[in-house]
Amino acid sequence: MNKVELINAVAEKAGMTKVDARKAVDAMMAATKEELMNGGKVGLVGFGTMNVVERPARKGRNPRTNKTINIKAKKVVKFKAAANLLK
Repeated sequence: MNKVELINAVAEKAGMTKVDARKAVDAMMAATKEELMNGGKVGLVGFGTMNVVERPARKGRNPRTNKTINIKAKKVVKFKAAANLLK
């Protein structure tokens, strides 16, 4: 499902216009992004939890040349699904 399909589904399920659904989806995405960028955690009961974790620098291997390369440390978003999400 892409963003347009999500907006259409929200509009249909909530009985709202697509314009209002777009505003709601955009607001949710902006609030989630802001919280994660500030080092916070976003938890949605029955859906899951998102937080930012830092991956340390490490050594890797270029599969074409088999040369060892250095992979920089970086921050990534980690998602943990709720226990009942896929039941």
